[in-house]
Amino acid sequence: MAAVLEVLSRGLPLEPLPPPCKRDEALPHAPVRSHNLTAPEQRLAVQNALRYFPPSTHRALALEFESELREYGHIYMYRFLPQFPVRAYPLRDFPARNQHAAAIMLMILNNLDPEVAQFPQELVTYGGNGQVFSNWAQFWLTMQYLSQMSEEQTLVMCSGHPLGLFPSGAAAPRAVITNGMVIPNYSSRQNYDNMFALGVTMFGQMTAGSYCYIGPQGIVHGTTITVLNAGRKYLGTEDLAGKVFVTSGLGGMSGAQPKAAVIAGCIGVVAEVSLEALEKRQAQGWLHKIERDLDRVIRRIREAKRTKKAVSIGYHGNVVSLWERLVEEKEKTGELLVDLGSDQTSCHNPYNGGYYPVQLEYVEAQEVLAMEPDRFRSLVQASLVRQVAAINKLAESGMFFWDYGNAFLLEARRAGADVGVQGDATGLNFRYPSYVQDIMGDIFSLGFGPFRWVCTSGSPDDLHVTDQLAVRIMEDILAEGVPPVVEAQYLDNLRWIREAGQHHLVVGSQARILYSDRVGRTRLALAFNSSVRDGTLQIWRYRTALETLSEAPPGWRFTTVAE
Repeated sequence: MAAVLEVLSRGLPLEPLPPPCKRDEALPHAPVRSHNLTAPEQRLAVQNALRYFPPSTHRALALEFESELREYGHIYMYRFLPQFPVRAYPLRDFPARNQHAAAIMLMILNNLDPEVAQFPQELVTYGGNGQVFSNWAQFWLTMQYLSQMSEEQTLVMCSGHPLGLFPSGAAAPRAVITNGMVIPNYSSRQNYDNMFALGVTMFGQMTAGSYCYIGPQGIVHGTTITVLNAGRKYLGTEDLAGKVFVTSGLGGMSGAQPKAAVIAGCIGVVAEVSLEALEKRQAQGWLHKIERDLDRVIRRIREAKRTKKAVSIGYHGNVVSLWERLVEEKEKTGELLVDLGSDQTSCHNPYNGGYYPVQLEYVEAQEVLAMEPDRFRSLVQASLVRQVAAINKLAESGMFFWDYGNAFLLEARRAGADVGVQGDATGLNFRYPSYVQDIMGDIFSLGFGPFRWVCTSGSPDDLHVTDQLAVRIMEDILAEGVPPVVEAQYLDNLRWIREAGQHHLVVGSQARILYSDRVGRTRLALAFNSSVRDGTLQIWRYRTALETLSEAPPGWRFTTVAE
């Protein structure tokens, strides 16, 4: 594949200019972005896009970019979509002068892999608007810079825009990245939407715009740990068999929820309005069943509770309808069919496709979003009020709900929903906890945090070796003795890593994640370094270290994690 990827070193494809390209309608696409750009500002947006191209191409591109801005609310430059399969290729295949640059290129392609990315042709990895780049010109120029970069240079990125290669040192970062840097007085939602349309800023989320997303496996692990600890904290149990976890969202990161529920041993019920997202997760083996009828959903929940079988059920519909039906069942039969609840819709972006109102079907909602944004906003707010009302009734009956850090409670409060604490004079406190503070805070306070790695060889065999190393190290630490509260976290992560292979968690790069404290992370890093040095783990694909060194591109050197 090295010959295929050689095109990455050439920069923007201009000679000849590629023909106009329509986006692939077989793929999921970002909703039309809203903005209030004036006519002069729209011309400025086109000029901003044309700055990447020589004047000789402007006549051909200007009308096309203007059309994209008018039709999609942003200039993505579909003409410049890569014409090779976008995925995490083995490190040796990338045209780069050093392996650090090649590793960044690998991760960028992983972020944009259609199997990984939520809206790949709009350069969105997850969260509805978590961009890798703002447009495809930035992709090509960044890849060209990375192919040229030496170990005495640093690439500086600003909201998807490559500012260039700057002199640095071998110990300096190979890339420095900022996204969405806006002066607070100008950081309103409307200002951001307009600046994104102008092409001068973008929202990089946490790991999309920094290129370090390893696929939804990362949030599978985080959700698994969250659900296990929620069972301990709220239900007083280590065994979640027969317990029901209800939530929503099967897009980018939220698509991890059904798999996490099954690994945690409970019954996961996830509502999703997009059939594409449901079918994608089912095809990946992350979702067991898709149901379009709430009667069948309720029957499946009751059957799973009876058999105590860990299963994931995807409801093709709006989560508000699901919550309200669960209230009806409680009022009609007295049976509480949900034990734990949360929400992973992209509520940080509720009025631009991150949350869909219950009053409209999915396709109609997209049309209203594009044509009547003010009406869409009102419907979203009313939908949030209904959702919270149903959650409140179930919580009063014994269900435990938490905010998943997606701004659900914040946006619900702004919409007028009853999410406050009774008697709270400040009006600032929420009646439901945030998982970061209430669940993960306890874990983080023990020094536990994410430890992630990618096998740059692209070999599943290497990933299996790293799993075995991780199991051995955690077992050794447990054998040495740790406090009970720490032991519980090690046991959770040991369970995770032992079962990781059989759950087919790899989507995109050959990667893994676990949580550990300082002792565990240090031992894992040292073990990986040692295994790279002795050839047990390989940087290249299916090669020994010595064979690899003899075939490495000029300027590459054999390094380990510690170096």
